[in-house]
Amino acid sequence: MNNHLTELLKHWYPRRDEHLWVLATVYKTVGPCYRRAGAMMLFNDLGQQFGLLSGGCLEADIQRQASRVMQSKQTLTVSYDGGDEDDIAFQLGIGCGGTVHIVLQPILAELHYLHLAEVQEQLSQGGMGLYSQLIATDGAVENRWEISQLSTDRSTQRSSPELIEKNNQTWLLTHLSPPPHLLVIGAGVDAQPVVQMAKTLGWTVTLWDSRPANGRRDYFMSADQILHQPLNELMEHGSAIHWNAAVLMSHNLQMDADAIKALQGSAIGYLALLGPASRKQQVLALAQLDEKELSIPLAGPAGLNLGAELPEGIALSILAECHAVLHGATAQSLNGVLAAVSETS
Repeated sequence: MNNHLTELLKHWYPRRDEHLWVLATVYKTVGPCYRRAGAMMLFNDLGQQFGLLSGGCLEADIQRQASRVMQSKQTLTVSYDGGDEDDIAFQLGIGCGGTVHIVLQPILAELHYLHLAEVQEQLSQGGMGLYSQLIATDGAVENRWEISQLSTDRSTQRSSPELIEKNNQTWLLTHLSPPPHLLVIGAGVDAQPVVQMAKTLGWTVTLWDSRPANGRRDYFMSADQILHQPLNELMEHGSAIHWNAAVLMSHNLQMDADAIKALQGSAIGYLALLGPASRKQQVLALAQLDEKELSIPLAGPAGLNLGAELPEGIALSILAECHAVLHGATAQSLNGVLAAVSETS
């Protein structure tokens, strides 16, 4: 399973009244930690865990703390300090060396299930909102959920969770949004690892191909939906408003040109085109579009330079670049090892 909140809630919702459940949330970190503030995880009284708050290091002890919350039906806050010799995280030789603060809250019907049912419904429909959690030291439990208007502004989706003080209370405010929705134009053999890898990331994937021999469900079992309508009708599909990124890999110049034209003016934040730079110019000429005037920047050739040759490596290259763009990241090496390799080669 993937660790996006939407996936965790899929496991919880059908069994919400069959078991005791606890929501564990990272509300503050100091120093290097595996997950940041806003990361969530679910526990139940069967000992099942959904999600991760560390690299698997702390979950067993968090489960023990969650059992206490199930019994008391009150909020509990715990901290793990990887730099403190007296802390369990340090003694077990686990963690990243930083300090992580976690709040555990019981998910009960009388507490409106912490509004997680509304969260699940909104995220599953491609919506977003602001989730507020009371970080209480007296056992109190209170969460709030405010739906946000659907917007093409992705800065809200990337906003970091925030701890605020209000009326002598501490609240964690987290902007929640659904996982990225990827549109793949072209359903050839090399599209298969793109779809599979995107699904492993927890993304929603829509696949399009109007050619009868392509886009067979047998070859794309993990795709959320497969479309076949004419490209000039593509943006009329109900899911189009939720598409965050698109990869054009039809291996047909005219199809790719028509797709670029159809997607102009959409809310897509990343548009990738397979093939060399010379092919991009051919596609733009057929589309009668000037690259400088495109409303969506065109990544062509698509992907990061990973030295990939096989379809799986190319899929990794494209999705890595897409992930970086959608999350406002630089896609650079975190430790400079690539620069060192480049200097010696």
